[in-house]
Amino acid sequence: MPHDSNSFFTSALLKWDKSENIRLMPWKGEKDPYKIWISEIILQQTRVQQGLGYYQRFISAFPDIKSLATAPEQQVYKLWEGLGYYSRCKNLIATARYIYNELEGIFPKEYESILALKGIGVYTASAISSFAYGLPHAVVDGNVFRVLSRYFGVTTPINTTEGKKRYSELAQQLLYKKDSAQYNQAIMDFGAVICKPLSPLCSKCPLQKRCVAFLTNKVSQLPINGKKINLRTRCFNYLVIEHKKKYLVRKRIGKDIWQNLFEFVLIETDTFLEKDELVKNETLLQFKNGHKWKVSFISKRISQKLTHQILNGQFVHIDSAEEFQPPSGYKWVTKKQIKLL
Repeated sequence: MPHDSNSFFTSALLKWDKSENIRLMPWKGEKDPYKIWISEIILQQTRVQQGLGYYQRFISAFPDIKSLATAPEQQVYKLWEGLGYYSRCKNLIATARYIYNELEGIFPKEYESILALKGIGVYTASAISSFAYGLPHAVVDGNVFRVLSRYFGVTTPINTTEGKKRYSELAQQLLYKKDSAQYNQAIMDFGAVICKPLSPLCSKCPLQKRCVAFLTNKVSQLPINGKKINLRTRCFNYLVIEHKKKYLVRKRIGKDIWQNLFEFVLIETDTFLEKDELVKNETLLQFKNGHKWKVSFISKRISQKLTHQILNGQFVHIDSAEEFQPPSGYKWVTKKQIKLL
């Protein structure tokens, strides 16, 4: 691609950032690698609007590496509650403890050392090294993929090995190395404000006259995603077993994304269980074990689509006449105690 097209892209983008970019976020301009790290981890798989409050509460509770590394795990998980993708929180705790215990509480300053930290990938390492230390590493997130694909007319699927390599090389070529932090923030903001996924503001775009997608009427077609992922479908039938305002819960110990979180009694199936199927289910019968109880209510079914799976859930409320001894791993708790778990 012509070099002058690259130069025009970078200069026009920086000019837009200086004169027109009014996008405000609490971490913009931040130089503390710890705070940048927290914001980037929270924003993985999370919309900015949702992540703002979490970021502010997190920094308020854990203002530095030491406070996060020495905090009880359950306190950290409680603040994370509602963000999902709990492996992020698990890695956050592990990395904070590693930096505090092994690196004397000092966040690494070299790109490779940052990349080696648990839970940090190429994008996050680039963001931290650029924003905190001014190192010449280009960030490539969804916004950057979209801007580059449209402007240069790149049709290589963004979710392929070839695509990731091509976009990373292109982003690095365009990087304004004298101020990588400004450039990286500018291109991400541009993708969020002007070159949006839907209804992009092409009429206000300073790159319009050289944008391949605009000139060829392919804005809505780019970027291209490759082969779609086959999503796994799971049905969670949660038994909310209650006796005198106490409920049965357990802490998950399996090595999955919900490890160390608490849950009600779970019956996982391929399809939802109807009431007549539930009362005959082996797991339910194991808990009932001759005790007197009745199914009083079954909630409406809810669904949540994640990156690789679709989770479907329903809650089955069961009134128990007695507080029986539950199977190993379960315990009776009050509503007040549930809020603290």
